[in-house]
Amino acid sequence: MAKILPQTKSAAVNPLKSSQPLGAALAYLGVAGSVPLFHGSQGCTSFALVLFVRHFRETIPLQTTAMDEVSTILGGADHLEEAILNLKARAKPAFIGVATTALTETRGEDFLGELAAIKARRAEQLKGTEIVLAQTPDFEGAIEEGFSKAVVAMIDGVAHRGASPQRDPLRVNVLAGSHLSVADIERLREFIEAFGLKPVMFPDISGALDGTVPAQWIPTTYGGTSIDDIRTLGDATLTIAVGEHMRAPAERLRELTGVDYAMFRELCGLKSVDRLVALLQQISGRPAPASVRRRRAQLQDALLDGHFQFQGKRVAIAAEPDLLYALSTFFVGMGAEIHAAVTTTHGSRILGRLPCDEVQIGDFGDFERMAEGADLLVSHSHGRQASQRLGVPLLRVGFPIFDRLGSQHKCRILYEGARDLIFEVANIFEGVPREATPENLNPFRDRESEHERRAAFATH
Repeated sequence: MAKILPQTKSAAVNPLKSSQPLGAALAYLGVAGSVPLFHGSQGCTSFALVLFVRHFRETIPLQTTAMDEVSTILGGADHLEEAILNLKARAKPAFIGVATTALTETRGEDFLGELAAIKARRAEQLKGTEIVLAQTPDFEGAIEEGFSKAVVAMIDGVAHRGASPQRDPLRVNVLAGSHLSVADIERLREFIEAFGLKPVMFPDISGALDGTVPAQWIPTTYGGTSIDDIRTLGDATLTIAVGEHMRAPAERLRELTGVDYAMFRELCGLKSVDRLVALLQQISGRPAPASVRRRRAQLQDALLDGHFQFQGKRVAIAAEPDLLYALSTFFVGMGAEIHAAVTTTHGSRILGRLPCDEVQIGDFGDFERMAEGADLLVSHSHGRQASQRLGVPLLRVGFPIFDRLGSQHKCRILYEGARDLIFEVANIFEGVPREATPENLNPFRDRESEHERRAAFATH
């Protein structure tokens, strides 16, 4: 069990984490026809918007209630109501997801009560649009907590309650964690469909943020989980939760609908994907398709080919808890050791399961100090300065990645993703320049001089 080291500094040096509201917005972006709405100042929204645009390189329909000095003191209910009505009139969204920020949370308003009053008072004007709110202050937690809270809020506010009389034995809910990329979600959907099942991915950023260009400008997300699919989550036979931070939404869905869930903390290793295959075979009553067995054989071959490059390597990782766990277990399974582990928040139960001695709650200042002597750094794009100063290569993972193209189209889960990750990392190790072998370690060099030295020694 890893020892969790708390942050003791009074200021962050090159921050590692992003905020809870950003995580909530990411979850809302996975719903079709949605507009995320930050209840706070314009600055809070602008900062998140810049990160989203730089990472996804897509149009992001992120809006704000634009709280000013007066509303901050007197209360922001009027601003929230005005923003919702304006969005409804201009964009006509199917869904508005509200995320609070530190500005409004510090004041301590009754947000849920205010939203309920607005929905009751403006019921006719807001007809056809679902509105939910997640309380996500910036001053605590990180992306995973905000993402999880937003998914719980959507389940609470949209999903039908009670056991469904129309359970579909082939329908499966998949609660996709914030650490999964567009490609991860797409491949996971195809993987489940190969067993003849009907997966409902929720949230589904692969529809809204997959790099396609719509025929005309759309003021909302143009893909993702439909509102009808969210309403009927209780019709599924099982929920598959990917990532420990998806446990809370899975448990909430079980409380409301009676649909049980299976937890997968990671899908980067052979053992965990085998467990998923066994589960899908049990649900569908079908054997694993030939395509799945072929990808598994390819991963086995990649494990044999790549483990020589990983053996004994020291890896330093800075990431959100679930991504940190998935990558740590992957590298340890390949024969590497976790030289340093830094994460964003202490709230996740997964941190105690990390395959290392200790994990630091910290920033890139801590990461750079702890990573000295490592063979590989693993983090998002803000780790590039540490990579340059330490002279150690950087594997870019997580959010945000803004100095490389195509990060959202890299799959790092299931058999195929694990295979490609092995090759990607092994090639990084192969590309590191090596010092020339010292001359005294070459037994075939200067053999005559060595013979003369030994003869002289024997004479004396």
